[in-house]
Amino acid sequence: MTETAPAPLPPDLFDPDCPVQSVPVLGGRKWTWRIMRCLEGGPRRFSELRVPLTGITAKVLAESLRAMEQDGAVSRTEYPENPPRVEYALTPLGRTLLGPMDAVCDWSRANLAELLAAREAFESAER
Repeated sequence: MTETAPAPLPPDLFDPDCPVQSVPVLGGRKWTWRIMRCLEGGPRRFSELRVPLTGITAKVLAESLRAMEQDGAVSRTEYPENPPRVEYALTPLGRTLLGPMDAVCDWSRANLAELLAAREAFESAER
């Protein structure tokens, strides 16, 4: 049986105007999705976010929130109180990512066992 080779990949396969690499949840930021889930129910203070985000340092949380704010996914509101109060919330743009996140979570739940079995088989074959 003769198999034909697939056509070569074209050099312009990826649209140079496609912004996919700059999308916050696709940029490889480890904590972005978890932070978004924490903010899904409404605004939260920094200290509230630290509770479910075990393992994140204050520095990394601050950097992540700042990056998400820069991307327009999160808003930061300072209240003129004593002591000062700051809250973070998803913006309307950030909320548009919740549906795709749900789809990826659903896919993960449905395929996790198969994915883990494939990893284990690969690792066993490597030994």
